[in-house]
Amino acid sequence: MGRFADRVRAARAERRLVVQPRMGFGAPAKMRAGLLAVRDCRATTVGTVTLDSYTRVGDHASARRALAGNGGADLNGFPLQAHGAAVVRELLAGVAVDGFPVQVRHGSPLPLDLFRTMVEAGVDATEGGPVSYCLPYGRVPLPEAADNWARCCELAAGAARPMHLETFGGCMLGQLCPPSLLVALSVLEARFFREHGLRSVSLSYAQQVHLGQDLEALAALRRLAAEHLPDVDWHVALYTYMGVFPRTPIGSFRLLEDSVRLAVHSGTERLIVKTPAEARRIPAIEENVEALEFADAVARQAAADCAVTRCPEPARTGLLDEARTLVDATLELGRTTGAALVSAFARGVLDVPYCLHRDNAGAARAVIDEHGMLAWSRAGGMPVTVRAGRARSGPLTARRLTAMLAHNERRYDREHTVGALLRSPA
Repeated sequence: MGRFADRVRAARAERRLVVQPRMGFGAPAKMRAGLLAVRDCRATTVGTVTLDSYTRVGDHASARRALAGNGGADLNGFPLQAHGAAVVRELLAGVAVDGFPVQVRHGSPLPLDLFRTMVEAGVDATEGGPVSYCLPYGRVPLPEAADNWARCCELAAGAARPMHLETFGGCMLGQLCPPSLLVALSVLEARFFREHGLRSVSLSYAQQVHLGQDLEALAALRRLAAEHLPDVDWHVALYTYMGVFPRTPIGSFRLLEDSVRLAVHSGTERLIVKTPAEARRIPAIEENVEALEFADAVARQAAADCAVTRCPEPARTGLLDEARTLVDATLELGRTTGAALVSAFARGVLDVPYCLHRDNAGAARAVIDEHGMLAWSRAGGMPVTVRAGRARSGPLTARRLTAMLAHNERRYDREHTVGALLRSPA
């Protein structure tokens, strides 16, 4: 199934969590140094090459100018196309090996040219999806993105060494999307990958605001993946919270710690780690390594704790049934998963809250409820349940939306404030 899947499978057999950074630098020498630091750190890792913003939108001329100006020092990632396949192949030579595969992360809604370069360079894995890299990131029509992604999948599946592909569907907008929709989109994009020839995939989910709800969501994701991908090698990738991040080091590390424990308690195989520096700037290599080693240490301790104490229990909110209903309602709308996804968004059967893309209906809304969970306050045309009282929970003002967006930031930074008070002299 390829080096990426083999690495994750081997770690799972050893009951180790694979941890992975979101790291990208413009200059090949610095990118290589970052990969080597991740490979050699005290953690079970895979490597990441994150692409820059110019490359994500196809502005390769600007990326080339940045390289010509100062070697790419000002770029916020690696300009894959500007460097070309030969440079990428040289970058990975001797770094990407059987025990350390590398994933390219790109963020492009129309990535066919990127896939051509990745296949030519022998890249192990990449990620994205026809919905998850279209709706949040630009104005490309969803039918055009779906067609482009179909060709990408077929190219990756037909490579001499078939690539591993991770769906980004479980991470839509990073926050304020109820987990049933995240689970459904992750499963639907994985089905899309399978229909276009891929046999090694991973399904994503981003940590949200409530441990029990996240555990329930990850259990639902695994259940539906097993049902829809019977002939595919798959695993789950969890993302440390992708919304507004705590600003204090204590708050940031506590949120990272909780994401690690969520991964261990849910049986998740791979965790994409976020560093405390990301609230302010692009993290340095050393900060990435520190976060990875911290995550690995927490994972070991969490696994040991679960061996002697009872692990946290998932919530029981009917999330599996709701996610299954969304998947089934979508698949009824087309002969292929791609056609069904396009039709589902056109009809509002799938509708991402607060997403402004023109192919998203924009009728659904979500809130953080009185239990601290994400819940639907307005369903739009989706077959989901709005609990009694939530539809009448009052207007969604700018102040209320801002407060919900900052929910985890406030919650975890409060630990810094409490700690300072406890240390203060009486």
